[in-house]
Amino acid sequence: MQPTILVIEDEQSIADVVIYNLQKEGFSVHWERDGRSGLHRAQTLIPDLVVLDLMLPGIDGLQICRLLKADPKTKIVPVMMLTARGAETDEIVGFNMGADDYVTKPFRVQPLIHRIKALLRRSDVAEVGKTVLTLHGIEIDRTNHTVKYKDAELEVTPTEFRMLWTMMSQPGRPFSRNELMETSRGEDANSLERTIDVHVRALRKKLGDTPDLIETVRGIGYRFLRK
Repeated sequence: MQPTILVIEDEQSIADVVIYNLQKEGFSVHWERDGRSGLHRAQTLIPDLVVLDLMLPGIDGLQICRLLKADPKTKIVPVMMLTARGAETDEIVGFNMGADDYVTKPFRVQPLIHRIKALLRRSDVAEVGKTVLTLHGIEIDRTNHTVKYKDAELEVTPTEFRMLWTMMSQPGRPFSRNELMETSRGEDANSLERTIDVHVRALRKKLGDTPDLIETVRGIGYRFLRK
């Protein structure tokens, strides 16, 4: 069965390029060009992935992403933001809204397709049984996709969740930025190393009074504090 991708993009020239190349790869592609119709289509179609422009008429992409991630029916649908706004602060906002990837315009077609495929592969991985890690007061539950710290549930993005799971599963082991990127976001990691630092800063802030649980390993990357 062909994976279904919904493209929400108001610029027809960009939409045409994305749609053509996705269809060439065998995907079933749907297109909406404004925010309201895009949100409605996502909620009724329940696609396998959404390619979402940030600046849209009607409802902007950040609001659409927030609403999709808050809806139990669409919460697990990967969202790739496609936008001309590439400042680090924009990326942080996008990831905090639940985006799974963030691609800036202008973009190269093949890396974009590779990253879409990587998101689809990752979402296809079945999580069987209840798997929970508990360390230093943090409980991360991969089945229910929750993170609790001192019995309070933390609001983390899908990418932050996967990074935290990776580091907590092997406490004390240093992970390079590339390793964390490949684990959490798939292919084309080299060009996106700096976004790992963005996610680490966000996780440390959410850990409040114990940000040092995620240690910086100079010249390598990061690790979770061993017991």
